[in-house]
Amino acid sequence: MTKTAGAEPRRHRARRAAAAVVARVRKSWPAALLVAVLLAVAIPSALLVVPGFLAPDQPAPAPAAPAWQQVPATLSAVPALAPLSAAAAIPRPAAVAAELDPLLAADGGGNFTGQVQDALTGEVLFDRGGADARVPASNLKLLTAVAALRTLGPDHRFSTKVLSGPDNRQVVLTGGGDVLLGAGASDPDGVRGHAGLATLAARTADSLRSAGVTGEITVRFDDSLFSGPALNPAWGLGDVAAGEVAPLAPLALNAARYDPAVTTGPRPQDPAAAAAAEFAGQLRAAVEPAGLTVAAAVERAPAPAGTGTGTGTGTGGEAGQEVLAAADSATVAEQVGAMLQDSDNYLAEALGRLAALASGRPGSNDGATAVVGAEAVAAGIAPAPLQLADVSGLAMGNQVPAGTFVRAVTAITSGPDDRLRAALAGFPVAGVSGTLDSRYGDDATARGAGLVRAKTGTLNTVIALSGYVVDADGRLLVFSFIGNGLTPGAAGNRAALDRAATALAACGCR
Repeated sequence: MTKTAGAEPRRHRARRAAAAVVARVRKSWPAALLVAVLLAVAIPSALLVVPGFLAPDQPAPAPAAPAWQQVPATLSAVPALAPLSAAAAIPRPAAVAAELDPLLAADGGGNFTGQVQDALTGEVLFDRGGADARVPASNLKLLTAVAALRTLGPDHRFSTKVLSGPDNRQVVLTGGGDVLLGAGASDPDGVRGHAGLATLAARTADSLRSAGVTGEITVRFDDSLFSGPALNPAWGLGDVAAGEVAPLAPLALNAARYDPAVTTGPRPQDPAAAAAAEFAGQLRAAVEPAGLTVAAAVERAPAPAGTGTGTGTGTGGEAGQEVLAAADSATVAEQVGAMLQDSDNYLAEALGRLAALASGRPGSNDGATAVVGAEAVAAGIAPAPLQLADVSGLAMGNQVPAGTFVRAVTAITSGPDDRLRAALAGFPVAGVSGTLDSRYGDDATARGAGLVRAKTGTLNTVIALSGYVVDADGRLLVFSFIGNGLTPGAAGNRAALDRAATALAACGCR
């Protein structure tokens, strides 16, 4: 085959050109690698950034939320318990006894009595010594609540007043029965501290300035509304020293407590003087801008003639004294509720004396026990006068059967006297409020939490529980269980009462 002229040189030139390209690529390889890496990073980043400069895509529709997660279009109706039905099955007494008898066993010494009744029909469903007189401890406060609501009325208030003294530079702080005074400004939404000494002092200062009073003001106090011994001789001195109660006066701060947040320990032994000293301090601050001063000492005013036999209106003081300022307490209904919720001995004793005054009796312990016993008879709660040593239940000399408390709870929950309904809010709720707030938390009683509503009572050898439940069939059952002669500190006794009340709440008992 014949070769074309010039063909061989062209092939050499092509080879040399290809070799030159390969050489240049080899020389620039590190730079090319860097470019490749940068491109690998830049391209995804660009894909993320560029959409920000473009119109957004339409989002995918969100999945539909279930109805219970939707914003409500209207408000739900306020939940309420359905009315109790008279057609609901009444528990059989034998079935109730089978539930309660094994539970009401004393832990150590002593024994329990008790009674259970259907509130609507009055049928007694359980009775173990329900007519036997027993030491009731603080269950007695249920009878004090009945007496206060019947004699004073649920809407009654007690007025603490500041009256003018013999000259215009003397003021008299006059107790009208409010033992729940607060040190600060009045709290219109509170029960304790509803009337505040700071507010009372400010109103007094305004009256003094308006009258053009100058110089030093002397504060006196009048606590003569109550009569008789301020300390009940039936109370143990150890209980007084421990702060279970204090000398009774119609003028006190925080139910005779130094601090409303501290409800244990010693109390002031002259509650009226302690309240007057606090008022003097508040008045001193209130009159200072007007250039007035307040004497350091406070004095007890002489008791007016006829003290302790009035009508409980709380006017106090001598005739002709001008009222410079006044502050009213929470209502009797609200105070009864606080007394039952917290089992406040001092408040109970004060309400008893105020009920006595309202009934025309002396404002003494004797007057208080007389009115509580009399109102229990008048209301059909007790068939005969009761043996009472006090009205708080602190004394061991009280003797009241469990059946009396069953009738008292029935009168409060469903009796004909509507005034007594005001006490319902005071019943502690199991596991939720008051003296039952820390109970009903174990497996044996948890079914009663939120359902059992009852007044507690505890002394060294006494434990009691009286209240009501709506059972599993919708019957309103009222009950009272009282243990006497018990072994002090035995934990099984409180558990016995709580388990018994829980059994009633869960009872079908047919």
